[in-house]
Amino acid sequence: MKKDPGAAVSAKGGGSKLHNTAVYIRQHWQLYVLFMMPAFLLTIIFRYIPMGGILIAFQEYNPIRGILGSEFVGFEHFQRFLSSPDFMRYLANTLKLSVFGLLWGFPAPILLAFLLNRILSKSTKQKIQLVLYMPNFISVIVLCGIVRILLSPTGMINSLLGTQTNFMTMPEAFRTIYIASGIWQGAGWASIIYTAALSNASTELKEAAMIDGASIIQQIKAVEWPAIKDTVLIQFIMSVGNIMSVGFEKAYALQTDLNLNASEIISTYVYKKGLLDGDYGFSTAVGLFNTVINVVLLISMNALVKRMNEGKGI
Repeated sequence: MKKDPGAAVSAKGGGSKLHNTAVYIRQHWQLYVLFMMPAFLLTIIFRYIPMGGILIAFQEYNPIRGILGSEFVGFEHFQRFLSSPDFMRYLANTLKLSVFGLLWGFPAPILLAFLLNRILSKSTKQKIQLVLYMPNFISVIVLCGIVRILLSPTGMINSLLGTQTNFMTMPEAFRTIYIASGIWQGAGWASIIYTAALSNASTELKEAAMIDGASIIQQIKAVEWPAIKDTVLIQFIMSVGNIMSVGFEKAYALQTDLNLNASEIISTYVYKKGLLDGDYGFSTAVGLFNTVINVVLLISMNALVKRMNEGKGI
């Protein structure tokens, strides 16, 4: 059996190239260290060293004594939080905002990407995308200010309805306001990744489906959905992993004394106990509890998706 000379030359060339690269790195390693050192130091200083602060969750932390000098109390703060009469309310409010936000907010950018993909005019598509992306660049505090003005008794919503209802004082309206404003702000920007993935969809298959008389739904199901399926699954797993990480700034900015029963979530509770009351150990314990739940959900959902998707996950 004759050997392919082209393959031998290719293998030799690849090995030679790899060898030359290794020699170059060995000769000029100082340059690589110089360029990698800032990123390495920043990662260590701002990512790994702060992890030591987790110890505060197991201490009666005193800022004057520091972490090493504070009294160790074990799981006392966790027991205090779990046995608190308000624990179930904070947990339920957090889960309701997260789960309903995921159910309503996650499909929105996907549907938006499908709709944008139907626009044939490039200039029209770019103008629509510009309008959809703009809310993402509005500050959360500014967004909450706009929401408060629109929903005030003299705001535009009440003017259209002919009423004088203060929606911001209604606990039953808080969840709808929070989720709807989040979809309006983030759906357009979140659709970018799906729009990019849809560019990989085969135009030949799409044209063939149109010739065969396939409807828009059938075209999406047969051609476009397979192109973004893996991207959707990865984004869904990451979203479930952050299900307990409800944005503190927005919830706190939309919070009033009258809607507190629905708006008080774990992150706002941590802020109040930690920075306002100075109970650093307890607030750190609550935050750590929140993080552990997120990690467990992420691992569990990744394992579930792998079973359902032929071993494909994160």
